[in-house]
Amino acid sequence: MNLNLTLIGQSITFFVFVWFCMKFVWPFITKAMDERQKIIADGLAAADRAGKDLELAQEKATQTLHKAKQEAAAILESANKRSAQIVEEAREIARVEADRIKTAAQADVELEINRAKEALRSQVAVLAIAGAEKVLEASVNEDTHRAMIDKLAASL
Repeated sequence: MNLNLTLIGQSITFFVFVWFCMKFVWPFITKAMDERQKIIADGLAAADRAGKDLELAQEKATQTLHKAKQEAAAILESANKRSAQIVEEAREIARVEADRIKTAAQADVELEINRAKEALRSQVAVLAIAGAEKVLEASVNEDTHRAMIDKLAASL
């Protein structure tokens, strides 16, 4: 057994094996590794896009929320203005109604005062006739002296 011949034979077998692997096995392995690398790169890119999309969605949600708050504040302000306007309209209507009731009450008072004056005038006329009868000790005819009695009652 020759050590040199064995070593040369094993070296040739090793080189043939390496050549066979490089020619027939290695392309399949590198192809699978390249595909796997591409899939991993695509996954990482998708993760980056998803992260950016998430940031954009959060920003858009924040903007939408801010806009909704502004709209709610505007609606609330409008409702407050409208309620103040309704209260003011109700006050104005109540004031007008109070003025109308006051005017009607004043007219009723004036009417009652005039009625009371007329009643007092007629009573004064009766008292004047009674007083005149006592003074004159004669009967004064009410029908004949009506004009004079009305004039006396009007002056009172």
